[in-house]
Amino acid sequence: MRIHGTLKKWNDSRGFGFIETSNNEKEIFVHISAFPRDGTRPRIGEVVSFEMRSGPDGKMRAVAIQRPGAATAARQPRRTVTSSKRSSIAVVPMVIVLGLLGYAGYKFFISLQPIPFSNPQFSATQVDQAKHQNFKCDGRQHCSDMNSRAEAEYFLRNCPDTKMDGDHDGVPCENDSRF
Repeated sequence: MRIHGTLKKWNDSRGFGFIETSNNEKEIFVHISAFPRDGTRPRIGEVVSFEMRSGPDGKMRAVAIQRPGAATAARQPRRTVTSSKRSSIAVVPMVIVLGLLGYAGYKFFISLQPIPFSNPQFSATQVDQAKHQNFKCDGRQHCSDMNSRAEAEYFLRNCPDTKMDGDHDGVPCENDSRF
């Protein structure tokens, strides 16, 4: 049920005031949020119609205020800017994290790919000789563990986790003077 009254007191800096009803019973509390969002500030002495509801403190307050002669528009739900900003702000870090994870996965995948062996300083006969020897991947990883350059080349091409090619150019034991 709508009640009519007049705005008798208003504190603009704090955003609340009191309405006196037409039957002069008592003053009813009203908050700025009860007024229509039409850009017009409440004015002392203006006539308004409103509904009464119980506030969070249990006291009655004026809500859904309408001004006489104003078109009654359907009340739009209050939209906060922070909720839309919050969702866009949350998306940006997720996109960055997903991009970094994808890049890290790509780099890891690339590191697992075998490095093609091509070095012009070795002749095809030297490589064929290395193939004919019976080398086996037995866990050795360093140049100091190898007995020949052919063995080092075999380990670099065929065995995992070797640490004989520091600059990743496919040539093992470049600084080893034994070979």
